[in-house]
Amino acid sequence: MNNFIASAFALVWQEAATPGRWQTIRQGVLEPDLSKFLVIAALLFVIGVAGVLTRRNIIVIFMSIELILNAANLNFIAFTRYLQDTGNLNAVAGQVFTIFVIVVAAAEAAIGLGLVIALYRNKETIFVDKIDLLKW
Repeated sequence: MNNFIASAFALVWQEAATPGRWQTIRQGVLEPDLSKFLVIAALLFVIGVAGVLTRRNIIVIFMSIELILNAANLNFIAFTRYLQDTGNLNAVAGQVFTIFVIVVAAAEAAIGLGLVIALYRNKETIFVDKIDLLKW
């Protein structure tokens, strides 16, 4: 295991010693392209879906839904920026959709909080598997 780590560090150090490599990395960080935004949005989406599917606490499920909505917002803004960089100056639809999603998310949070308070008062739990109001 120790040899593997040493060889991995040697490989990284050799790659970093290449002339111009740090400038390329710095340029990629300062001006990220579309793919980096899409990867981050995909990670946010996957974390949100995993939270919705695996958690029992309704508050954590609402936070996971917010992560999914934020991933969609990041995609909208990334594609708007990409279209503006390609010369399409009328590409503001992504920003409009993002504002709309933020408004819907705020309304969802307010209504969700009201539902959580009402369910806790009736059932004294916030775990989804303990709530059986719709059963006959």
